[in-house]
Amino acid sequence: MTPTTAPTRWKLSDGRDLLFFELPGHSSAPVPDRRALPHQADTKSELRFDPTTGQWVIIAALRQERTYKPPADQCPLCPGPSGLTSEVPAPDYDVAVFENRFASLSGAGGSPFEMPALSGEDFVSAPSHGRCEVICFSSDHTGSFADLDHAHARLVVEVWRHRTRDLMGRPGIEQVFCFENRGEEIGVTLTHPHGQIYGYPFVTPRTETMLREADAHRASRGSNLFADILLSEVTAGSRIVARTDTFTAFTPFAARWPVEVHIYPNRFVHNLTDLDDAEVDGFTEIYQTVLQRLDRMYAEPLPYMAALHQYTDTQREGYFHAQVISIRRSATKLKYLASSESVMDAFINDVSPESLAQLLREL
Repeated sequence: MTPTTAPTRWKLSDGRDLLFFELPGHSSAPVPDRRALPHQADTKSELRFDPTTGQWVIIAALRQERTYKPPADQCPLCPGPSGLTSEVPAPDYDVAVFENRFASLSGAGGSPFEMPALSGEDFVSAPSHGRCEVICFSSDHTGSFADLDHAHARLVVEVWRHRTRDLMGRPGIEQVFCFENRGEEIGVTLTHPHGQIYGYPFVTPRTETMLREADAHRASRGSNLFADILLSEVTAGSRIVARTDTFTAFTPFAARWPVEVHIYPNRFVHNLTDLDDAEVDGFTEIYQTVLQRLDRMYAEPLPYMAALHQYTDTQREGYFHAQVISIRRSATKLKYLASSESVMDAFINDVSPESLAQLLREL
């Protein structure tokens, strides 16, 4: 059966939104949130412009107070049937989404918003605008996205689609970014399986760069950059990890990270909301397949960052794709972003993409 994505809507005690998305035949039965939480309207973050790079920086001092590595029995993402212990006050749930209590960006309701003009002032800033949500993939504290059964994993993808559609329609939201950080090596402070969804009030620097290069490619070659990359990777074959009727997974030719896999739809679409039912099934399947293979690389599950690159219809050259990266370069070693990467943005990769692709094919 196809899962429903019409959520049960709830409110947390400080006014934040909480949404329950349920598999057919299941009800989360939420209870009132009885925690005494302060409203955080006066602790919003700030946007500051860096004229040396032309980029916006988010100053979010309130995040210093976010929950840090709690014991498993105090996890705020596990179900909280008493209404006193959890961000998800319910005896159980399938997938839950709530506004981040320690949000980097907030305030994107229905009011209009425009980024401040760059008028030549020395210091340009603005109050934060945007939305940061937490998506809990499952109520199982020890699970992972890779371990979900297909129907449950597909529900998560449907929720990503739901939140993408909602946030893209809000005034002042220019980009929607769904992502997951997993593993303490990545910096994760809550081990419960979850991801995050950001609605930015600006187009992020990486996306601007990719769109600029795609526009230049269109001007010089008359075709889409991402589609040509996919065709070239399929033709070369040496970096293909998996390929189905709807999606292709490969390690990119110029990978920056010791583990890096990209997943492209075989048909050009801008974002998740453009996929048809067969493609949603196909994405769920190949995404889980990639994560499962990555988890078999070493004795312990792989720490990773997973990102969905999504574009609006006005960003005509933007081609939806997923990216999974890891800083683990061997069973016992991590790749640290030292000065060349962190300061100069000049990446040095210790692992060849071809050898990684071969390993993942064998796994």
